[in-house]
Amino acid sequence: MTFAWLKGHGTENDFLLLPDHDGTVHGHLDEAFVADLCDRRRGIGADGVIRVIRSSAMGIDSDAEWFMDYRNADGSASEMCGNGIRVFALHLAHDGLVDADHPIPIGTRDGIKTVEIDFEKGSGEGADIISVDLGAPEIRETSKVGANGHAWEAQHIATGNPHAVVFVDSLDDAGTLIDEPEYDQDTYPDGVNIEFVERQGAKHVAMRVHERGSGETRSCGTGACAVGIATALADQADRPVTYQVDVPGGTVHVTWTEDNRMILAGPAVIVARGEMEWIV
Repeated sequence: MTFAWLKGHGTENDFLLLPDHDGTVHGHLDEAFVADLCDRRRGIGADGVIRVIRSSAMGIDSDAEWFMDYRNADGSASEMCGNGIRVFALHLAHDGLVDADHPIPIGTRDGIKTVEIDFEKGSGEGADIISVDLGAPEIRETSKVGANGHAWEAQHIATGNPHAVVFVDSLDDAGTLIDEPEYDQDTYPDGVNIEFVERQGAKHVAMRVHERGSGETRSCGTGACAVGIATALADQADRPVTYQVDVPGGTVHVTWTEDNRMILAGPAVIVARGEMEWIV
């Protein structure tokens, strides 16, 4: 099988994009195929794979022409990806598949998300600011999380994906995060993304994340949103409020609007593209 691919990242959370506009190239994405592509020694390497496909080719009647078919590095399907959708939108814009002068609706397993691109602050195939409206957060019960011999209370927040947010004295307290942290499987039957958060200053935090199905990544967009919401709750902040969230791969900004929506803003870039012959 020969197919086209692109590679991009949002704050070093990297993805392989597979253009398959009419669903005729890849069909149903096989988990083993996705996992092999994402392997950094046996494949191209990435935190996840995104098939670029029309909603109609997915059998979805939608106001969004394009659908982000996102898979974690282990091949499992995921509802949403805040960094991935910014890379996805940038590709659509650069390849002339959408009108980038207007908000871009993109279908996901968590519904339609709207993306806006500011090309004036970017160059080449990158853009400094791409913002996505991720909708309303779901603030749920607290739970327990354990890692590196420590245990903490975590705030459960759903931002398209499930997240458990933990405040720590130091990000080093989480250890290497090679192994998945412990969590309540009754609370998170489908797994959970776990964020460890260290305060840096007023409306400014840093985080590390262990993503379900991918391990520790350099950034997580929906996780950054969960962190922004959890910090605003802890601060009893009035809305609208914006938090700077530093991740190992860079910085994003999360705004919790007055009408209870999350806006994630940050950079994205396409770094490579090519064609690959996949030998089974």
